[in-house]
Amino acid sequence: MSKPFRLGFMSHLRGRADADQAYSESLRIFETADELGFDAGWVAQHHFKDVDGYLPSPFPFLAAVAARTRRLRVGTSIIVLPFEHPLRVAEDAAVVDTISRGRLELGVGSGSDADEFEAFGVDMDSRHQRTTDCLITLKKALAGQLLGTDGQQLRPPAPTLGDRLWLSALSLRGAQYAAQNGTGLLLSRFIGSEVQAAGQEQEPVAAAYCSAWGERSLPPRVGLSRGIYLGASRRAAQREIEEFSMRAIPADLSTEEFCHRAHIIYGTPDDVAAHLAADRVLPYTTDLILQFDPIHPPLPRILEMLEQVATQVAPALGWQPTAH
Repeated sequence: MSKPFRLGFMSHLRGRADADQAYSESLRIFETADELGFDAGWVAQHHFKDVDGYLPSPFPFLAAVAARTRRLRVGTSIIVLPFEHPLRVAEDAAVVDTISRGRLELGVGSGSDADEFEAFGVDMDSRHQRTTDCLITLKKALAGQLLGTDGQQLRPPAPTLGDRLWLSALSLRGAQYAAQNGTGLLLSRFIGSEVQAAGQEQEPVAAAYCSAWGERSLPPRVGLSRGIYLGASRRAAQREIEEFSMRAIPADLSTEEFCHRAHIIYGTPDDVAAHLAADRVLPYTTDLILQFDPIHPPLPRILEMLEQVATQVAPALGWQPTAH
């Protein structure tokens, strides 16, 4: 029987010390995920952040991951296209895809952080048009089409990477655009509503994407991101969230209120698996992407939770690891 989905995790590369330690520990996390049979590891791109993220340049980090792993797919969730030249994105992605022997999953999007747009001097209102323009050029380069007037082409070539291109979208219109362009759809755990369940709000988006996919040689791809935190009990998980939240919880919110608004599922592995099984987007999902952020416990706890995901949570949903 085929897998119900590919299992992935996502890291924002937060650290409890400096960037050097954050990168070093994160490489260990990706190596462990590879050993546990995870299908993919994804990283987020953040600019100019201290607490919120340490990785402005995902491609060098993913090249290091690729050199240390055997079968783990490596993904970007996401490269913010309005800040990038699409041909440079294509070149960097092609190098990582070559080093990893075809294991790159290239996720892109428009971004939403007003401070980042201000720092780059980019009008935030232009982000969707910039993303559209960049995506056209990016797809052209990945497809090996001629660039410029002298017939240049992407080097090294990445002829299959276009089939592993993903677009982050929140709206029905965005999902339909992703389908029409033949990209996968990345659904963030951050949604417009702080009250409505994430699956309830995102189900129409996933359905619209699959409906707009049409007749293509490849099936539609839906990457579903969900925040989780595991503990010996729900109360134990809550205590650790309070301890390791790295100031993420506002002073006027209880831990339970914060997790509800941030759409973080916490409790025992059985609790979390049951909650994920009831998610209304899971039936559409081809890639389940779990993350512990914005909670950042010490490295041994992260590795322990990764093992619990691979041996308890995901198998309860029908997933089994691929043997090396």
